Order: sequence, then C-alpha cells, then structure tokens
Amino acid sequence: MTLEEVRQFYAEEIRIAAPLRSHAVGEAFARVPRENFLGPGPWQFGNASFTSGPGYFPADDTDPRHVYHNVTVALDMSRTLCNGQPSAIGYLIDNLDIQPGERVFHLGCATGYFTAIMAEVTGPSGQVVACEVDADLAARAQKNLAGYPNVTVHTVSGTEFDPGPCDAMLINAGVTVPLTGWLDRLAEGGRMAVALTIPMGPPTVGKGMVAKVTRRAGAFAANILTYVAIYSCEGGRNPELEPELGKAMGTGALMKLASIRREPHAADETCIVHGTGICLSSAAIPEAAAEQAGR
Repeated sequence: MTLEEVRQFYAEEIRIAAPLRSHAVGEAFARVPRENFLGPGPWQFGNASFTSGPGYFPADDTDPRHVYHNVTVALDMSRTLCNGQPSAIGYLIDNLDIQPGERVFHLGCATGYFTAIMAEVTGPSGQVVACEVDADLAARAQKNLAGYPNVTVHTVSGTEFDPGPCDAMLINAGVTVPLTGWLDRLAEGGRMAVALTIPMGPPTVGKGMVAKVTRRAGAFAANILTYVAIYSCEGGRNPELEPELGKAMGTGALMKLASIRREPHAADETCIVHGTGICLSSAAIPEAAAEQAGR
C-alpha cells in the first residue's frame, strides 16, 4: 500500500474506533502527516497490553507507514511523554463540533499533531490558538505547525494564558474544576472538553473523567464524555476541592454532571463538587437558557 492509502485506512480505523460522527475530522486524520510530529524514527509505540506489562516496543525501521495505527507513540521516553491515542483524542475533537471559520483553543498541544487536526477542521477561515508549558515541546510544535497560517503556538502555562473569545476549547491536561477564565472566554454556543482529574501515582499524573461544557445563554450545560488518565495542568489543581472530586468519582456522582454553576448559592443535594464561584452540579441549566440556545 502507498503511504496515502495507509493514511486513508488509518483514518477509517479511527472513524470506527472513536467513533467519529464528523466526516471533516476523519478527513483531517487522513491528510495530516503524523510522522512529521513525532521526531525521527524508528519510533517507540506504547504497549497497552495487560498481559505483557507497561512499556514501549520499537518499530522495525523508519518507514512512516508504521505510525498509522491507533496507538500512542513516544515523544520523550525518559518522561513517558507520548503522542496520544488517536481514537481517544479524535473522540474529544469530534465532540467539540468544530465548524469551518471557528476559533479554537488547544491547551497542552505538545508537538502539535492534534492541533493540526483541528486546524484542518476549522479551515483557513478559522483559527487555532495553542499553548504548551514545556518549552522544548512548544518549540517543536511551532516548527511542525509552521505550514498552518491559521495556527499560533504560545510557550506558556494555560492557566496564565488568555486565548481570547473561543468557539471551542480542548483542555488536554487535568484540572480539578474548569477554570473560570476559560468559561469566561467560551463564546455563546461554545464547547469545551476538559479533563477533571485527581492525582494518581506520580504527582504530575491524574485520573478522572472528561467533561463537555457548552455555554447556553450565559449558563453552562455539562456532561461526562469518557474516562481519562492524563498529565495535570500546571496551576490547575485545587487542593480544597480535590477530596470532593475524588469522592464524586468513587460514588459515581460525577456521572450525573449536568451543569457548571457560577452564581452564588448554598450547597444542596444537586452540588457534586461545591466551591466558591464554581460548582459541578447535577441540576440542569434553566429551561429558558436551553430554549434560547436552541433558537
């Protein structure tokens, strides 16, 4: 098979495995050359087998066709940094419902592969604003994405960066609760995928669930998309609320997430994680807001 044929087969594999609803996202996976974002081969692939244990296994050679599988690929083995599993990240991108011409924020872009996928989806009339706190990864992303005039990459912590008003946000790092600054910058009708996690093992890694947040007439509807294990967002941990989040995960209460409440209110039975100025809630957003959003 030619490299182009392999990319098409790979995109179809991702479409089924994710699964993807958007043809535009699937087409982006077929177009973006993944090998350009991974560094020189032979590449090391993540081992997801429970029987043979953790670690990596190497490609036989530098043929780029090896990287077109639904597997993680090591970016820095010394830090266990990898290019994520395409179907998992593809599923999140698909749920952002990105449209041509929209402005997208990508926090934790690493070397830029999934940033490029979103840049393809939003197209030349759109814009992707990316940030990466690791200077080496950010420099690689800037180089890798130089051919995308609709992408800018910033070397900065996502908790300190103002992306401007955005139609979609992929927060590719774990936080305790969504930051209010991100919610403020979510445009009307905007969508955010954000990992809500608690620390596990190494303090830089967390486990939890990815939530989708949608702004509707000033209110924030939310629902759980999937489970996740991911690096924590620098400055994104809230030690006061982490015990509540951990309890909500353990009891299954987080699965009932329906909204992010920001107005002052006393804690009640709908509060899953209750904090000052932000609350993960099982209460649906006001019906009037939902109706206005649907017009």
